Amino acid sequence: QVQLVESGGGLVQAGGSLRLSCAASGLTFSRYAMGWFRQAPGKEREFVASISSWSGDLTYYADSVKGRFTISRDNAKNTVYLQMNSLRPEDTAVYYCAASLLQRPRMVNVDYWGQGTQVTVSS
Repeated sequence: QVQLVESGGGLVQAGGSLRLSCAASGLTFSRYAMGWFRQAPGKEREFVASISSWSGDLTYYADSVKGRFTISRDNAKNTVYLQMNSLRPEDTAVYYCAASLLQRPRMVNVDYWGQGTQVTVSS
């Protein structure tokens, strides 16, 4: 049974930082491209960032987070991270971890989702 478990969300002031983690189990982690999506109240889920499988040498970001967020992975720990700096109130959303065997920059075919973690940025 595949599980993706996010952690690290919380409440932070604008300009602050948070680091999200997603621990994966039940799958061969290194084979999967991993990514993060988010969904704000009343909005559709949107792509945030992705990292390619194995060495993770390819990363992609939504324009709205480029230069502020960094995605990384540790295959030894079956974990993907999202370092979020210079947070803005518009970053407030539930953040979801995603896994995909298909290697596409914006992860158009997600095989597995996490349950989500809330990030709230106050102004």
